[in-house]
Order: sequence, then C-alpha cells, then structure tokens
Amino acid sequence: MSTLTVTSLLHSLQHQRKPLNQRATSLALIGLIVVSFYIFFVARPSLELAPIALRTDALGHAGTHGSYPQDDDDPLPSSRLFRLPSNSQRKNVVSNTNRPQVQLDESQELAAVAAFVAALPQNMIPRSIDPSKPIDPQLVLDFDTRSPRAADEVNQIVQDVWSRYPVMMFTKVHHAHSREIRRIVSIMDLRPPPVAFEVDQREDAEVLIPLLHRLTSSTDLPLMLIGGKPVGSMDTIRELNESGELQKLITDAGAVIDGSKKKKGH
Repeated sequence: MSTLTVTSLLHSLQHQRKPLNQRATSLALIGLIVVSFYIFFVARPSLELAPIALRTDALGHAGTHGSYPQDDDDPLPSSRLFRLPSNSQRKNVVSNTNRPQVQLDESQELAAVAAFVAALPQNMIPRSIDPSKPIDPQLVLDFDTRSPRAADEVNQIVQDVWSRYPVMMFTKVHHAHSREIRRIVSIMDLRPPPVAFEVDQREDAEVLIPLLHRLTSSTDLPLMLIGGKPVGSMDTIRELNESGELQKLITDAGAVIDGSKKKKGH
C-alpha cells in the first residue's frame, strides 16, 4: 500500500513539472523576442557607423590590375572607409548644393582619372559618359566637389598621384608596341615601379581610350605618362630612349633607375 502511494506521488509530481517546464520555455521565448525587438527597433546601431564601401584613397596602389607589383618595402597606401555622412556633414553637403562644382582643366582631369583607375581594379569609368566632353568631377573624385576646399583638394591629388606614379602606361595586351614599351621600362628597374593598365582588357575600354586620347592629344596606344605628361608616339619614345633623354625625363619626375640595386647598396 505504501509502495503504491509513493508511486502515485512521484507520478503526480512529474505531471506538475511539465507545466512548469513549458512555462519556463515560454517565458524564455518571450524574453528573446523582447530583446530582439529592442535591439533592432529601439537601440539599433546608427547608420552613420555603417561602412558602405572600402576603397583605397585616390592615390591608392593599383594592386593586381597593374603590370608591375609594388615593392614589398614600399609603404602601402592609406585606405579610407567610406561611411554615410554624419548630421553635420549632411548639413554641409546641403549648404554646398548651391555652389558650382569645381572645374577641372585637362591636366587636372587626367590626374583625377589616373588616380581613379589606379585606386582599385574595379573602378570603371561609366559607359554612359561622353568621352569627348569633360567628365563630371563627381564620378572620379571622392570628396564634395562643391566644397570651398575642392580646388585645393584637386591640386593635392594632381601633385600626389604623379609623385606616387612617376611613370604610368596605358597599353594593350597583344600589341607589339605595348610589349616594346614595357620592355624598355622593365630594363630600367624603376623605383617606384611603373604602373601599367591593359586598357583593352578593361570593361570601360570603349570610353577610357577616347577619353585618354582627348586629354593627352594622343591618337593610339600605348600611352606613356611621365610626371603626368604624355611622352609622345612610339617613335618618339624610341628616340628619347636611344638618346638618354627618356631616362632623364623619368628621373626628373622622381623615379630612380636601377632602384633595386641602389637600394641594396644603400
């Protein structure tokens, strides 16, 4: 009799424990829902802290899309983490909408385009632009082009991009003159190394090529820029190389010939 009583008591306790477990589970679920609601709808992170793009600065290294890699000992370019503007920045942008955009002359436009394509391999000139007309500065500059400081920032980009890339080349992959110009430059062992873009392999080739022709008065590729200035046709480049003038132009632009040897000697 006593055994049956104990068994009945245990059975009764088990039945009482099930509602308690179910109640605890329900409370935990409700608590989780409340916390989630608070996080996502009440205390959600400010959009001002949400990164929307990671891009090297306008003078960033060309990386994998250039034909010549950066020397391991050369400092990597700084990066800018682009974020949505803060309230104060929004006010400044709104106040600047009445200002005209900064105007670029051809040398500034060339520097801006060069800095843009060198910043990241995925930076492409929009196909919708008319390459025969000046490009919209907002497409290639990563600052407020209506800011009172816009002109100063443009001048800084012009100065910095050509000091970082004293020699820049726009070439074609399967092209005899392009191979020749790359060979001429490769023999010089320049430091900083030249950067070369295989333009015919780019998605924006149909607009970038005529854009470069307009800005440099060139008529064909390859195009060599030394200190931001076009050198001339392939015949001119050959003549300058044979006379030694090409090397002088390059060193005057800030590059060092036989850079790796001089570095080791240093």
